[in-house]
Amino acid sequence: QVQLVESGGGLVQAGGSLRLSCVASGRTFSNYVMGWFRQAPGKEREFVAAIRWSSGSTDYADSVKGRFTISRDNAKNTVYLQMSSLKPEDTAVYYCGANRGIWTRIEYRYDHWGQGTQVTVSS
Repeated sequence: QVQLVESGGGLVQAGGSLRLSCVASGRTFSNYVMGWFRQAPGKEREFVAAIRWSSGSTDYADSVKGRFTISRDNAKNTVYLQMSSLKPEDTAVYYCGANRGIWTRIEYRYDHWGQGTQVTVSS
């Protein structure tokens, strides 16, 4: 079983940057797909970015393309979300998810989830 723990959230001013981390522990697999999702108050959880662990292929929501970068560190079993040019509308709880190899933006296809980390962008 895989456990995920997010960290790195906090308060940042608009235009600033923040890096989120998601550490995977337990039994992991090289073909896993790791995704970042976010949920703002009163909103549905939405896809942000994903990466295939084995190949490093990435996918981004249009709303964050060019501003956010997803990456992984194989040695540390960690996936990162580097967020730049942050906007107030980026404010949300950010969740790290994992699935066993399905290339998808659909949240219910992900099998494992972290506890979430709060990102607040002030104007």
